[in-house]
Amino acid sequence: MTTNNTDQLLKNNILGHPAGLFVLFFTEMWERFSYYGMRALLVLFLVSDIANGGWEWSNAEAGRLYALYTGLVYLTPILGGLLADKLLGYRKAVILGAILMTAGHASMAMETTLFFYLGIALLILGNGAFKPNVSSIVGGLYPLGSDKKDGAYTIFYMGINAGAFLGILLCGYIGEKVGWSYGFGLAGIFMFAGMIQFWFGQGIFGNIGLSPKQQRNLEHTNVHEAPMYTSDTESNFKNLELEIAPNVAKDRLIVIGILAFFTIFFWWAFEQAGSSMTIFAKDYTERSLTGDGALIFKLINTTLTVVPLLIITWVLVMLFKKTIRLYPVSVIALGTSFTAIWAIAIWMLVREFNSNTSEIPASWFGILNSLFIILFAPLFSKLWDSKYNPSAAIKFAIGLILLGIGFGILAYGAMAIPSGAAAGTVKVSMVWLILAYLLHTLGELVLSPVGLSYVSKLAPVKLVGLMFGLWFTATAIANFAGGMTASYIDEISEKYSMSIFFLIFFIIPIIAGLVLIALSKMIKKKMHGIH
Repeated sequence: MTTNNTDQLLKNNILGHPAGLFVLFFTEMWERFSYYGMRALLVLFLVSDIANGGWEWSNAEAGRLYALYTGLVYLTPILGGLLADKLLGYRKAVILGAILMTAGHASMAMETTLFFYLGIALLILGNGAFKPNVSSIVGGLYPLGSDKKDGAYTIFYMGINAGAFLGILLCGYIGEKVGWSYGFGLAGIFMFAGMIQFWFGQGIFGNIGLSPKQQRNLEHTNVHEAPMYTSDTESNFKNLELEIAPNVAKDRLIVIGILAFFTIFFWWAFEQAGSSMTIFAKDYTERSLTGDGALIFKLINTTLTVVPLLIITWVLVMLFKKTIRLYPVSVIALGTSFTAIWAIAIWMLVREFNSNTSEIPASWFGILNSLFIILFAPLFSKLWDSKYNPSAAIKFAIGLILLGIGFGILAYGAMAIPSGAAAGTVKVSMVWLILAYLLHTLGELVLSPVGLSYVSKLAPVKLVGLMFGLWFTATAIANFAGGMTASYIDEISEKYSMSIFFLIFFIIPIIAGLVLIALSKMIKKKMHGIH
């Protein structure tokens, strides 16, 4: 990259952050589109009867496969982090992951037993290569210890959830209303689009994310450092890294371990969204609407679809203006993909308005989490840049408590369902799910994006990829435990009640949050000035 290009990119910030952050924003958006689009359909596909194209599995069987899949999806990043740190570098690992995931979605679209399981295996491996390393590139855009990282990861998290929103909305709708294979296939198409956009736009990262071999070659040829800050600045940060005392580095790694441990409680409960909460939406939530109710929902759904799309399009236009001259192929690929998204969304809305009645897809409730994040992420990003930015432990505690309150609301709503009630015999208002998703989302915004930021700030540079891998391992444990717990939804509901089942997820996260508050002073001390 030339010096002129470097200077230009230093000036071409978007919302106070490097333009490269928004290339990663959209790359991650397409990957999350594919992941959450498939996740929204997985349990529904498995439990739907054969006449409707499903496999007619029991809720327990579907929960166990969901546990295995989501657990391994977050376990493989530790291998992906090592692979990037030792051999490929972050960028090549991201591209490898995207290729594997594209192939995985294509396999699942075949809907045969062999290709279904092959697709799941490819998705697991691809996610392992992709997930920790795209996050590591985000961290590399900023100097060590930068306070801008919290805001950057919150914006990045908005991209994650923009993809989740679109994936659940469009893949879920097409899978349930048109055909499962079309939903699975659509997820793969946009994963491929994300890979193309990243491949042709990766020059914007300068020297960030190169393989160890490429880095060694650069040291011999004096190629300029990444466009986000100068090579002299980078040298100073390396010296700063060398000056960190061993006991300080050890304490900070302990903090990462503590926070990772408590994220297990959060994601164990939160990931009920793809399993037990989806089953609750399908079998125990009133989703059929007629007359004025159907019209009101169609108007609301149109607003919920169009407004986030407009917000994301606004971000895309800003990126377009800053990078079109330097990376035209990447920007054109992104623009073409998003044009297709608009076309599919408009088709879906017109199709629904032409129907006299409306049955809300069970997967639709999953978009609420992503929608609320798109709406609230900018607010939280500004909050973390202000004097009201609390310590890491307090943020995590607030997130856990908000999550628990959300499940308390759901448990209250489920009190109307008697123990042993068969699926579809008793249905409650959708307001309980909506309120639960709102509280869960606020908790997630407090905890998850800043969790990634703290790993980046606390971990030694040479261990960043590995620490991200370990962070996602904690998430893997949580996802597996959450899926296995969800597999007992029928057993617990029959023996006790649906309300008791959700009450479990009310009590445990709140207790974990209170413990973190008690540990907050000790954790802050061990961070040694990192805020």
